[in-house]
Amino acid sequence: MEIGIDSFASGKIQKAVDGADILEDLLTRIEQADQAGLSVFGIGEHHRREFFDSAPAVILAAAAARTKQIKLSSAVTVLSAADPVRVFQEFATLDLISRGRAELVVGRGSFTESFPLFGFNLQDYDSLFLEKLELFLQIQNNETVDWSGKFRAPLVNQKIYPRPFQDQMPLWIGVGGTPASFVRAGTLGIPLMIAIIGGEPRRFRGLVDLYKEAGRQAGHSPETLKVGIHCLGYVATSSTKALADFYPGYAEAFTKIGKERGWPPITPAHFNAQVGKYGALTVGEPEEVAEKILQFSEDLGGISRLTFQMDSAGLTHSQLMESIELIGKKVIPLINK
Repeated sequence: MEIGIDSFASGKIQKAVDGADILEDLLTRIEQADQAGLSVFGIGEHHRREFFDSAPAVILAAAAARTKQIKLSSAVTVLSAADPVRVFQEFATLDLISRGRAELVVGRGSFTESFPLFGFNLQDYDSLFLEKLELFLQIQNNETVDWSGKFRAPLVNQKIYPRPFQDQMPLWIGVGGTPASFVRAGTLGIPLMIAIIGGEPRRFRGLVDLYKEAGRQAGHSPETLKVGIHCLGYVATSSTKALADFYPGYAEAFTKIGKERGWPPITPAHFNAQVGKYGALTVGEPEEVAEKILQFSEDLGGISRLTFQMDSAGLTHSQLMESIELIGKKVIPLINK
């Protein structure tokens, strides 16, 4: 199982130069993850004041120059509001810089700011993604592309460069909980990355089975139908410390998001349920977290990757650095064992 980190490059902003410090700290954490033996580091894509990840390929390219082994991924690329040609070119360039370590997780995004920002209608949420995914797959598989659609000018015998270092950059589809999304990923034979930020991960078992059955019916081998989980988590030297560190920022951030989406405020009772055996939060000491990850894998019929999303809970840079070190030196060996 691959274990990694996802980041939204978040931080509190009081003056303009704070963004430079946030990004420098983030690059240092990616270096730390590389040295600690983590498999992958992903950068999200948002267009909000509190996140500095609006250009993930740029951040990942900077990280490529400072790392040696770790895979560098988006988490996720909001393909619905992007030009698939430019996305391919940016990540193919990243793949060349990193000598074959680039990956993409593409999806529709859980926030919607990118749609008006780039001139798209939110009512086209699904059709935009379907069309742009089709075009991206054509570009990925063909150096010369002939294509036409509704939302972009057609491509006629168009050669698209550069080509990546790898024969084909790994591609995952990021999903929430829509059955059609699981079926689509299975039919295409594309690995699945499930964003689980609350509730019980085991509730996704039926959807994972749906994904694998759709893939089987489409003729894809089981080895290609990989399942990954993106979840909120944090590891500290003790469970007490982990819970005390994580809760205040988590409650503040998700209560704020909840006001936008109609969710109730986060309470200690809600948090305690989420850090319990079947809850979605992987927060605790290394042994607890490793056990919970293995429980997730068992509940979902086997997972290939899990990525921790830690930096939306207001944790300090030093806390995040220590957590990455613990994941590499304690959690991963326990899972492998």
